[in-house]
Amino acid sequence: MTLRVGNFSGFYGDRFDAPREMLTGGEVDVLTGDYLAELTMLILARDRLKDPSAGYARTFLRQLEDCLGLAHERGVRIVTNAGGLNPAGLADAVRALAGRLGIPVRVAHVEGDDLTARYPGSLAAHAYLGGFGIAECLRAGADVVVTGRVTDAALVTGPAAAHFGWAPTEYDRLAGAVVAGHVLECGAQATGGNYAFFGERDPRDLRRPGFPLAEIHADGGSVITKHPGTGGFVDVGTVTAQLLYETGGARYAGPDVTARLDTVRLRQDGPDRVRVEGVRGEAPPPTLKVGRNRLGGFRNEVVFVLTGLDIEAKADLVKEQMSDALAKSPPAEVRWELARTDRTDAGTEETASALLRLVVRDPAQEAVGRVLSGAAVELALASYPGFHVMAPPGKGSPYGVFEDVYVPHGDVDHVAVLHDGRRVAVDAPHDTAVLADAPDRPALPEPLPTGPTTRAPLGLVAGARSGDKGGNANVGVWVRSDDAWRWLAHELTVERLRELIPEARDLPVTRHVLPHLRALNFLVEGILGEGVAAQARFDPQAKALGEWLRSRHLDIPEALL
Repeated sequence: MTLRVGNFSGFYGDRFDAPREMLTGGEVDVLTGDYLAELTMLILARDRLKDPSAGYARTFLRQLEDCLGLAHERGVRIVTNAGGLNPAGLADAVRALAGRLGIPVRVAHVEGDDLTARYPGSLAAHAYLGGFGIAECLRAGADVVVTGRVTDAALVTGPAAAHFGWAPTEYDRLAGAVVAGHVLECGAQATGGNYAFFGERDPRDLRRPGFPLAEIHADGGSVITKHPGTGGFVDVGTVTAQLLYETGGARYAGPDVTARLDTVRLRQDGPDRVRVEGVRGEAPPPTLKVGRNRLGGFRNEVVFVLTGLDIEAKADLVKEQMSDALAKSPPAEVRWELARTDRTDAGTEETASALLRLVVRDPAQEAVGRVLSGAAVELALASYPGFHVMAPPGKGSPYGVFEDVYVPHGDVDHVAVLHDGRRVAVDAPHDTAVLADAPDRPALPEPLPTGPTTRAPLGLVAGARSGDKGGNANVGVWVRSDDAWRWLAHELTVERLRELIPEARDLPVTRHVLPHLRALNFLVEGILGEGVAAQARFDPQAKALGEWLRSRHLDIPEALL
């Protein structure tokens, strides 16, 4: 008995027609849509400040209007976290839409994640719930289930638990579904999107990757695949990349189960089919993660364009001039970054130019508004030769801060609101285990024999994928052969990573070894400051941190090249 679960959204703003593609492209039992991220919750919170009836992903309603009838005809159930801050409101809107379209659809929702009232000063504070509220809704016959902040993988574990009748203590089965859910949650990232080795494929394969689906079995194992004839591709590399995305150590903790990523085994099971097996699970931690978004203050920025000769001297001059002006009413934080995008003897003015970025932050908007804009504009005729800016600074905009807090499971009222209005409380786990590092450090393979090396980019041998978790970033690095693994496991130490990524030199860095995946996963703490909404660095979500690492040069054995 197999449950086919597909994904049609990896974020708020993903491909609009993906639900129809998934409904018409092949067999599927359940479609899941993931709309929520840390930044999305902040955006929805600001929406709801303006309109108390808002707070959910309105795009989902427009998508559903296009294909709700088709899903009903084919008996496909839909599970989504598009409810955001207002799952009850979205459930009501779906019912109204179904009534207007004349489609007899049973709609349920899950609530209890909203803890904002407990955290004064928060725009939004929501606990990450598990999948058993979703399971209750599906078991009661819901066709559409809307949730607020659940874990991304819960969109898959809930349907799997309902379909197979899993108990909350069947940890290995639940962990297998968590792994499948983590692979599906970011949509086309599992089918060739954002893939490190994309250059090895025919570009036509990647113009429009299809969305992934998982064939989940009763024992928790699965096969990751996609509909026949859709773009992209599924292989061990694409699945490995997504498994490493936004994870930490060998223990991947969730509200239902802690999945052991060091037990995951992948093998190619035919074209566009990767079998996931061997996953082991443990009792979940005794606490639930709560994502808290609050207003951090106000920020403003101006980007000065420095063209041609004497780039460093031009940068020094404008820094001194701006510092003098800002000294009269200094913002709490002033940050400069010079990006040397200029080239020698460039053929265009743009490629002859470097960018000097000034960012200021302060709790008060006035401290980053006219003070900055006035100082920058007044330099227009009195600074370095060729002075101009990318855009005039504005009055300053608010920025958010994301932080994790934790509460006991029993402090959250996890409730499934069924399609007939009945409310079913979802019990907290009876068994929990305090999260700790994996008990045994995996043995490293024998190093490669000494031989000639060539100075070359790491990316010629290794793939990488990186992402954000609050103020931290993870960088997962993997290779595709046993010999490459013998080299990588010994070469890419924490010390070497700090050399290759200078931003990490003074930050806590932890390396996790995942030998079954031939992978290393690094957690770099604090590199993103106070989270993506605070925009503390050039790449605030660390999306390209792994690609930067792959571009760095080191001595690579010629046998691997």
